[in-house]
Amino acid sequence: MSEENIKKRYHPKKLMAPCGFHCIKIKDLSVSFAGKNVIHDINMHIHCGTISAIIGRNGAGKSTLFRAVLGEVKHTGTVEFRNRENGPVRKMKISYVPQKLNIDRTTPMDVYDLMASYISRVPVFIKSMKTRKKIIEALSLFDAADLIDKSVGALSGGQLQRVLLSLAVMEDPDLMLLDEPVSGVDQNGLELFYHNMAQLRDHFDVAVMIISHDFNYVAKYADKVYLLDQGTIADSGTMDEVRCREAFKKAFSGEET
Repeated sequence: MSEENIKKRYHPKKLMAPCGFHCIKIKDLSVSFAGKNVIHDINMHIHCGTISAIIGRNGAGKSTLFRAVLGEVKHTGTVEFRNRENGPVRKMKISYVPQKLNIDRTTPMDVYDLMASYISRVPVFIKSMKTRKKIIEALSLFDAADLIDKSVGALSGGQLQRVLLSLAVMEDPDLMLLDEPVSGVDQNGLELFYHNMAQLRDHFDVAVMIISHDFNYVAKYADKVYLLDQGTIADSGTMDEVRCREAFKKAFSGEET
């Protein structure tokens, strides 16, 4: 979506550049299963208005890191959110888009029902124009407003991804976690997705963390890259910086990069 289209659909107040002060600090984060470290000593410092990419080969612990940040797995260490660098710790709103979502193709639920069930306490069969308008605004950010009455089970992979992303931004999250959300999406879909992520970065007070294997797109759009290897942060910097260093070559030795 173009910046002009965003301006047409969103209140001007939301189009201010991110303040850059909202701060997320991950300190000494570790997760163990059956006495074995899966990730350990993870330290990250992320601000709103940025896209941080987490890269690493399969099994490096990327999804486990996200689950720990979400509080879904027991961990040591801390995840802190502050409205300013040295301000008080506050509760953080997190949106999460998984790598895959299994949808029953026979489900009678349409996109409106799916999204309304998350944002409204009113039963979804009681239609609300206010709720519908809010859903259309969110879908429009990802060029998906025309899907509002479509059956969820009939959506293509790319369409479902856009609906899930729309759902993720509806509650103005402080942090968005995207776990390989473009898996199986074609080249045009990839370009659109990363362009939309850049628009979110540039116009909303949200920090975006994305797990990705699309290094060329990461190089183009991510502000910072964290290389996860053997369960910890092996390197960080821009994609171009990380890609040239020994830790990257070691992590991906024998793989296409």
